[in-house]
Amino acid sequence: MKKLYPDAKTALEDIIKDDMLIASGGFGLCGIPERLIDAVVESGAKGLTVASNNAGIDNEGLGKLLRTKQIKKMISSYVGENKEFERQFLAGELEVEFCPQGTLAERMRAGGAGIPGFYTKTGVGTQVAEGKEVKNFDGQDYILEQGIFADLALVKAWKADESGNLVFRKTARNFNLPAATCGKVCVVEVEEIVPTGSLDADCIHLPGVYVQRMILGAPYDKKIEFRTVREREAA
Repeated sequence: MKKLYPDAKTALEDIIKDDMLIASGGFGLCGIPERLIDAVVESGAKGLTVASNNAGIDNEGLGKLLRTKQIKKMISSYVGENKEFERQFLAGELEVEFCPQGTLAERMRAGGAGIPGFYTKTGVGTQVAEGKEVKNFDGQDYILEQGIFADLALVKAWKADESGNLVFRKTARNFNLPAATCGKVCVVEVEEIVPTGSLDADCIHLPGVYVQRMILGAPYDKKIEFRTVREREAA
């Protein structure tokens, strides 16, 4: 099975459609599938539900899809750096399902493992628990969270072989690994592709069985989500 496609547009053009549930990797601007996000913008697909730790920032990452109003719902943990997200949410233009970070990662992992739901103490007694089943185990309340079964997973990796085995670089592993497993179709952009068999099997983070398509996205610019500087002291 040939997994390598010439570019992001080609990799997505017969997959992407309106009203999909997309699981997207990344944390802030670290490890985001930016080439694939650009291709989704170009596709014009509307009514998307996106599960991702955050919604990018204004005009970067998933913020591009918010700007074009292609997202109808976000399932996220942190959204504090995106003014357009805030505007759409307060205006009632965007549905938001806030999900604790660890719970979101576990929901993706559960979906990838075929687990429809699990109980967790995180969120008990808060707004996170509203409308969810509560069950008591050994005198402690737990809420039922549902696994995420996405139509499409968009992932960024550091290195891949031609069979789709992936290696993530340091903190860029973040949500990319669980997102990859929970999609019916997983499309990956990578910085480098090497021959099959050249990766150390013990260093592979995600087996190629989870990857259906991939593109070479390099070169990349290193973007900074929130730049802070210290004033230079007088000599």
